[in-house]
Amino acid sequence: MARPTARVLTLLELLQSGGLRTLAELAGRLGVDERTVRRYVDHLIDLDVPVESVRGRYGGYRLAPGYRMPPLMLADDEALAVLLALTAARRAETTAAAETAAAKIRRVLPARLGRRLDALLETITFTTAASGGAPTPDSTVLLTIADAIKHHNPISIRYADREARRTTRTLHPHALVVHSNRWYVTGAEAAAGAGRTFRLDRIEGARVLPGSFEPPADVDPAQQLLAGFAEAPYRHEVTLRIQATPAQIRTRLPPSVATITESPGTGWAHVEIRAESLDWLPPLLAALDHPFAIDRPAELRTRVAALADRLHRSARRSADGDDPGP
Repeated sequence: MARPTARVLTLLELLQSGGLRTLAELAGRLGVDERTVRRYVDHLIDLDVPVESVRGRYGGYRLAPGYRMPPLMLADDEALAVLLALTAARRAETTAAAETAAAKIRRVLPARLGRRLDALLETITFTTAASGGAPTPDSTVLLTIADAIKHHNPISIRYADREARRTTRTLHPHALVVHSNRWYVTGAEAAAGAGRTFRLDRIEGARVLPGSFEPPADVDPAQQLLAGFAEAPYRHEVTLRIQATPAQIRTRLPPSVATITESPGTGWAHVEIRAESLDWLPPLLAALDHPFAIDRPAELRTRVAALADRLHRSARRSADGDDPGP
């Protein structure tokens, strides 16, 4: 589903096509209720777009005669946010109007900004169908990294980790990835040559360094990011054997959570999970509804047994007609 920003731009595009548009028609085209359309119209009016309201049985909304969206209506940061929202809308296949709106905005941008935004849009990868929910990171950091990715330049970043420890890193950036409403840059740290992933909202500054590098071939940035999540160090390292196909296991354990290795001819798969807490695993394994064996840790076996005991007692009470109480 498109973000409100994309829908407001789509509403403007519909009104700019000319004529009077009824409230019901606009609601249908935008996929929202009529009250939301009125709110979007108020937003356009707040932006000094002259939207006229026509009352009566055949009334609706139209733009004042002769009005067109001015080329300098959006600042650089606003243009970036709108184009990213419209890109998400196009990926989600919500409306063709998002495509034309993005093209019109791109045409009126200054050449310098247009080239930088083109580089950004060429380097974005989404782990799933775009929802448009990802907030835009700092535009200077985002555009600098996108330029470096496109031209294969190393970058220096100032990074603060989850505990606010600040370091300066030299990175060969490979791709920008949007996952679960967060932005990441994947790449290789120049000093060690090891693959790394950094959250963009934790990058406090970025600058392009002299030189160039050869990016890896045939690497899926989204899968690289998800695999990195599954292999990241956590408090618990869990290994399981599950009697199911990888596709069946993936319904409950996505690539960002688990690494799955199939054992051909056995009907079983080896699963590795890294987790900070074990609380969520027993009910998830029960919901998977396939035979499984826990190799480690022993604590997980204890937790699964405790859950099974609670479920068994609840089932017995139900069968005996006992009142479980409030």
